[in-house]
Amino acid sequence: MGKGDRKTARGKRTIGSYGVSRKRKKSVKFVAKPKKKKAPAKKTADSAEKPVAKKAPAKKKAAPAKKKTEAAVKKEEDKKD
Repeated sequence: MGKGDRKTARGKRTIGSYGVSRKRKKSVKFVAKPKKKKAPAKKTADSAEKPVAKKAPAKKKAAPAKKKTEAAVKKEEDKKD
């Protein structure tokens, strides 16, 4: 009654088979929900004549350059010499 026994659940797990002592799990069928119908949008005379143009996204401004401190400027001058 061990891993090699085909009639026990442990043996079936080891062998990888199914039977009376080791049932397969029942698969659940997927049922799609019915989609709700949306009412068609009513068009007015104004919107039909004038199509709305999409605006371009706003451009980001460049960050201002950081000012160097006097100490940093002196260090750079010393390195150049």
